[in-house]
Amino acid sequence: MEEEIRNIDSIINHWRESSEQNYASMQNLIKTKEYSWALFLGHLVIEKLLKALYVKRLQKHPAFSHDLLRLAKKIDVELPEGYDEWLDEITTFNINARYDGYKQNFQKLCTVDFSNEWISKIETLRQWLINQL
Repeated sequence: MEEEIRNIDSIINHWRESSEQNYASMQNLIKTKEYSWALFLGHLVIEKLLKALYVKRLQKHPAFSHDLLRLAKKIDVELPEGYDEWLDEITTFNINARYDGYKQNFQKLCTVDFSNEWISKIETLRQWLINQL
């Protein structure tokens, strides 16, 4: 779908607003201690901001992908040190929270400490991406 687009600002705003809605939902899930779903939504928060940045930089609709590092590489964004590993790990939250074969193991992994660490990283990435926009 990587066709050129004309209404770039409205598409960027769509991705940003959708990301903000997912961020609010992520915060609510943290309060209810539903960490695996909070991390799943954290993935969506980052994915949608990357797609907004994709539209801004390439002036095309973003690639159909949930792979955060792949999206970042397509944008050719210079990532701060360690962010590539974070994007790779956060991408796994998309699969692990959704598919039954992975769900149970992922829920066990999502302790308070694990979840707080990754939510902090998601929030750091989120702010960094917002600053890129």
